[in-house]
Amino acid sequence: MTALVPGEVRVDRLRRRMIIVQIIGGAVIVLLAMAPYVFEPAVTSQWIKLFYLITLATAWNLLAGFAGMVSVGQQAYIGLGAYGLFVFNDLGLNPYMSALVASVAIGVVAFALSFVAFRLRGGYFAIGTWVIAEAVRQIVIRFDSLGAGRGRAIADYTADPVMRNLFTYWLALGILAATLIGSLFLLRSRLGVALQSIRDNEVAARAVGVDVSRAKRIVFVLAAMMASLAGAVICLQQIGVQSPSQIFSVSYSAFMIFMVLIGGIGTLEGPIIGAVIYYVMDLYFSQMGLWYLVVLGILAIAVTLFLPRGIWGELRARFDITLFPVGHRVVAVPGPRSSSPAGTRPSQPAPRTDPQTDTTAASARTEG
Repeated sequence: MTALVPGEVRVDRLRRRMIIVQIIGGAVIVLLAMAPYVFEPAVTSQWIKLFYLITLATAWNLLAGFAGMVSVGQQAYIGLGAYGLFVFNDLGLNPYMSALVASVAIGVVAFALSFVAFRLRGGYFAIGTWVIAEAVRQIVIRFDSLGAGRGRAIADYTADPVMRNLFTYWLALGILAATLIGSLFLLRSRLGVALQSIRDNEVAARAVGVDVSRAKRIVFVLAAMMASLAGAVICLQQIGVQSPSQIFSVSYSAFMIFMVLIGGIGTLEGPIIGAVIYYVMDLYFSQMGLWYLVVLGILAIAVTLFLPRGIWGELRARFDITLFPVGHRVVAVPGPRSSSPAGTRPSQPAPRTDPQTDTTAASARTEG
């Protein structure tokens, strides 16, 4: 790579590509919002599951793929989202507004829990989040008003099943759109750059002035709110919770990890691809029983061995393609060559930087 001359470089924020993504993304969201008027409720009710799977995968990828926090306890917030819906629905709010209000309350809970979880590092953090999830489940089943250990149905719900499916579909789509749009803008911000620096080397990030605790706490709370909204959608689709063990199941975290690793960790496109693959397999092969889980395990092992960066990660590395412009590029700006007047000494060129040591030149492309 040619050495870059100070003053002759600029940061390309990929604004043109961002505008194209916004236009296409807006059109896709509008088309999906109109889908219930075209397809049967049986079809759109299946899409609800795909929407909350993508939301869960994106939330976990935001934690692990961009912030380096591997959690196996996100089921805590899925369960709290479902039971939080019961709490605010009992207070008089409709179930859809209850889901949104509960997510804010659960964000406050996640903020408090972060002071406990962040005392752990690495594998201890992963196990600690699972222990927190189990503790949350044990607390929830102590309340008789929430059904104790028996599960519970939504008390005040839309009577018409067609309208109920329609409202739940729109809520799930809105949550998905907010999750993807919010993640895209967050990762394009200074906070997104800080998160990726923490993921790569937390000590170095702290040394250059990144407020590590603040950045990690923000993404921890956001991921918890996303998971709680997905949990509320699950509760709305099932018209309640079958049992606390089901909604607080660690299998949700296992499926999140599966979707992200299959699609490509550390990318926005990867979790979407992984969620679609898992959704299709679950739709057509879940009747196989235990063999279905065996096939999922074999697929995960095969991708880990032969496509370690995931499907989208390998495609991006091989063909240099990306759909969501997360990163920035430092590009050289060619300047005009000026000739010195006769009898004068040419001005000294600006000192060149060493591309091996200049971090600006070394990070010529930082696509998320």
